[in-house]
Amino acid sequence: MRAMILAAGRGERMRPLTDTCPKPLLEVGGTPLIVWHIRRLVAAGITEIVVNHAWLGARIEAALGNGSQWGAQIRHAAESTALETAGGIAHALPWLGHAPFLVVNGDIWCDWDMRRAHTIGAQLRALNWLCWSVLVSNPAHHPQGDFLLESGRLINPAAPAAPAAMGHVSAQHVNQALTFSGIGVYCPTLFAPIVPGARAPLAPLLREAAATRRAGAEHHSGHWTDVGTPERLHELDAALRTGALQHCIA
Repeated sequence: MRAMILAAGRGERMRPLTDTCPKPLLEVGGTPLIVWHIRRLVAAGITEIVVNHAWLGARIEAALGNGSQWGAQIRHAAESTALETAGGIAHALPWLGHAPFLVVNGDIWCDWDMRRAHTIGAQLRALNWLCWSVLVSNPAHHPQGDFLLESGRLINPAAPAAPAAMGHVSAQHVNQALTFSGIGVYCPTLFAPIVPGARAPLAPLLREAAATRRAGAEHHSGHWTDVGTPERLHELDAALRTGALQHCIA
């Protein structure tokens, strides 16, 4: 299995920190955010990694190189302007192969077990599904959530409940949506509608796959931080440095 780390965003809410440093290179616990991902991927047996970049991309390439210092093989997918999530993934498809691949947002910190991606990829192939999303409980800054979770399927919040034959409706479906973590396993065909080089968001593709019941999901109950503001960056850094947050790699 291969993986992609999304690292092309400008990080407007992180300014002025991101005026001179790409957001994925900001450090928590003494380590750049993106390096936490690389180490976890390698520990999970995923060593072929694509990193896209736009804003201050040369600094990302200089910091990561070819990934050999972590036992990885990194390819850099440069974007002249950020293509958004789906556009960036579609641009990188030539390096991601024909099998399902793992994608991780470069500006999150999460202890989800990346070894799960191997099993999920096999499930997607067996079921002929297009994608699998990792969902988390809604943080204070995103209380409305994004998707419902029903018996291992990703469900649009506005969609009707599945027939009884599909199994009972979960508590999450009855009560509230969950938040998309920025971690997913995708089949290349999910991105077939994207014109190469075009800007395109990911959410519409996930919602379409959910509408056709070809999208899986799971709820990660461990730690997850969307490192979107200096305050959340500092809180995560303090938790890692003081040992308040466990940070095992595998």
